[in-house]
Amino acid sequence: MNEGLALSRHALARRQNALADMRRYLTIQEQDFQLLRATLLQFMHRYQGELGSLYQELEHVEGQLQRIVLGLGGTDIAPPPKITHAAMPALASPLPPPPGLPPEPAASGAPGEPPSLKQLYRRAAMRLHPDRVLGEPDRQRSLVSMMAVNDAYAREDRQALENLLIAAGEDAVRVTGENMQPRLDWLRRAEHIVQERLGVVQLRQRQLQEHPLNRLWQAVSKAETKGLRPLTVMANRLRTQISERRRELYIGQRLQPGTALAQSFLSERRTRLEA
Repeated sequence: MNEGLALSRHALARRQNALADMRRYLTIQEQDFQLLRATLLQFMHRYQGELGSLYQELEHVEGQLQRIVLGLGGTDIAPPPKITHAAMPALASPLPPPPGLPPEPAASGAPGEPPSLKQLYRRAAMRLHPDRVLGEPDRQRSLVSMMAVNDAYAREDRQALENLLIAAGEDAVRVTGENMQPRLDWLRRAEHIVQERLGVVQLRQRQLQEHPLNRLWQAVSKAETKGLRPLTVMANRLRTQISERRRELYIGQRLQPGTALAQSFLSERRTRLEA
């Protein structure tokens, strides 16, 4: 049986409510992504502002030291890896504009009001009454179906009567007063669009959550809630390293290749970088 005909008006309404819930959830996910991305961008600018120039200076001094090492006959020892934002993967790009849903179809179907509960009961009785069935197995099935019809009518359960009539082969438009297929087709398209968008947003969200900058921001924020100043500590360490490298550079510039002092200098540098 066509799904659109087998779907009752009540079931369709539940599916529409589920779509509305999914759209609200999508909105929350989009807002969470935008908030996290804005937070990480703000932290990145702060991080670069407090530490970026120090990392650049340290990199410059390390480059000069490397040239001294080569001039003294040492091997080309790479400087320690940098921990700068420039060395990190790019942040997930902003979300594209959300796709619009197709226009919702207008209600369609037979003219006039839907049949009353009593009319539905009479139709169901005409279709399912055991007296209209020949053969004992079919008669037993009709007895069960008629009991369900009587029970639904007694409870004034229109949805149950509609479902029984449609399952028995009654035309859905005559039962509900509306052809459900256009609205069901619209629901399928809308659900597909929303689910695809949700998949994109959740993928971008995971990329942000797993980003090195997010892990660094989490660690810094946690420390700062305890009254610590981790970026200040990092800046002071960088300044200390720069001072040490400049002293190293000063000594290296005054050494002659092949001397014992030069070999000692190269050995100490190699030990420091390999530590």
